[in-house]
Amino acid sequence: MTATNAKLLYASTEESADALYFAGFFVPDPVILMQVGRTRMGVFSRLEYGRAEKQSSLDAILPYEDLIARAKKTYKVARPGPAEIIRLLAEDRGLKAFHVPENFPAGLALRLIKAGLDVQPVEGAFFPQRETKTAEEAEHVREGNRVAAVGIAAVQKALAASEIRGDELWLKGKRLTSERLRTLIQIACMEEGGLANHVIAAGGDQACDPHAVGEGPLKANELIIVDVFPRIMRTGYHGDMTRTFLKGKASAAQKKLVKTVRQAQQAALAAIKSGVNGKSVHAEVDRVFKQAGYVTGQSRGVWEGFIHSTGHGLGLEIHEAPRLSPVGDRLKRGVVVTVEPGLYYPGLGGCRIEDVVHVLDDGYDLLSEAPYEWEIA
Repeated sequence: MTATNAKLLYASTEESADALYFAGFFVPDPVILMQVGRTRMGVFSRLEYGRAEKQSSLDAILPYEDLIARAKKTYKVARPGPAEIIRLLAEDRGLKAFHVPENFPAGLALRLIKAGLDVQPVEGAFFPQRETKTAEEAEHVREGNRVAAVGIAAVQKALAASEIRGDELWLKGKRLTSERLRTLIQIACMEEGGLANHVIAAGGDQACDPHAVGEGPLKANELIIVDVFPRIMRTGYHGDMTRTFLKGKASAAQKKLVKTVRQAQQAALAAIKSGVNGKSVHAEVDRVFKQAGYVTGQSRGVWEGFIHSTGHGLGLEIHEAPRLSPVGDRLKRGVVVTVEPGLYYPGLGGCRIEDVVHVLDDGYDLLSEAPYEWEIA
């Protein structure tokens, strides 16, 4: 049997989306996962064995302790480990080679090669079928976005309750900072079953660096970008939504910026359906921005304007295939993608609006819902 129909992973399903997709349940420590033909199996210690039998989607659960004892006797080693167990399983099944993901542990790969096994890294997606989402997976993402919307609602509530002192925002007698707003979002998401790490709550020029999480006091009359991408603790699937806010009174330039970003998002959404290339969706956003007079380029060594792609796949990972970008990928029926155009100009501020869709033959199903009102008096 060749590596063509033998796959091998060694990873924690808490940290590896491929391992979680394969095994179907959470395990904090690295485990051996193997597919031979259509049979999927995993090696689990007594600590996880019972849970694996009840919760995993695997066809066979193999006892770690029994395999360790066999490997110790077979290979005459005092402390056998994953390499010896994999070697033993390969010999039992007549395997000489495995396909492994690109991020397979290098040290383990070298030990397997030294033992005579052919370890062949797979370039690109290890499970290409992960790109398209089933109806159940789409609902998991919808749940992620429901939780993200709860976090966004916490921002709206906080900004509505805040007051302006000088040029700063204050809430319940204390300065409202990016850190404080981020904590409110994280608590709101956690109460709904989601973990929202690295939430972006950035105002003013900080928001012009799209992945800057924000720090320090939030200011009145400045645009505030809030990007929430929680992981649902029960399923491992993510939501990903962004809204832009302003507490105080927006200038005409700020109003035009936000209006144009929303128009660009609507143009992108109108272009989405299966068979369309992601670069044509991105081009629609670019067209709207250019027609409105927004230029992308460098100013004093800093990039400004539309400086990122329009969107990306979403699922067990925050960033998956396909991409809505100048390179682009063809959108297959069933893919889930974000649609998140943005404009960023230091001195004026940044605006990004993000929603998530499940691509269909004739359009899409919107998997996210939150108000677009952004100016809060």
